[in-house]
Amino acid sequence: MRILVVEDEPGISNFLKQGLEEEGFVVDLAEQGRAGLELALSGVYDLLLLDWMLPGLSGVELLRQFRKENTTTPAIFLTAKDTVDETIFGLQAGANDYIKKPFHFEELLERVKVQLRTRKIGEEELSLGPIRLLPSSFQVYHGEMEINLTQKEFALLEYLIRHKNKVCSRTKIIESVWDIHFEYNTGVIDVFINSLRKKLHLNKEEDYIQTVRGVGYMAREL
Repeated sequence: MRILVVEDEPGISNFLKQGLEEEGFVVDLAEQGRAGLELALSGVYDLLLLDWMLPGLSGVELLRQFRKENTTTPAIFLTAKDTVDETIFGLQAGANDYIKKPFHFEELLERVKVQLRTRKIGEEELSLGPIRLLPSSFQVYHGEMEINLTQKEFALLEYLIRHKNKVCSRTKIIESVWDIHFEYNTGVIDVFINSLRKKLHLNKEEDYIQTVRGVGYMAREL
């Protein structure tokens, strides 16, 4: 699970990053509203944690713009604003929950888990031709045949399907699936792609995962 924290106080953002990563989440940080919006719109996050008062673009405006493109990814406000009117205002902007500063990490963690559970319960399956992927139960099918994938193979296939009909560069794949943000031998992706094609029984007639030479890969409906 990948979480985006948009918070301009380094002490708070680093505290959240450390705590959430210890719980097994992958966490990215942004200090400004516009940078946070750009990251949020990449479509790789399972949940957003947003400060209200941010430089450049407020958390409320960030969320409003984000909701124009994405209505399903849960978002939680972290803010010192604590009046009833402000709470209602934040929820009306598209937030799923609202945590007032200062807060206990244990409470925040439970609220995060609730939002992620709720999203999974209502999550629809993803599809690519005859391939069906169920994120909440970690299952993949080719037609009626269930396919057993490793965790990374599943994450790679999910990423490609969520971005189907779009070219996914090797750099973006390695950053999003492997959480590596520096120069790295992306040849590992080719190995996993070949494994996916074999396990999914894809052939030339079912070329649903296509190579874009010199760039990366694209999951494409035929």
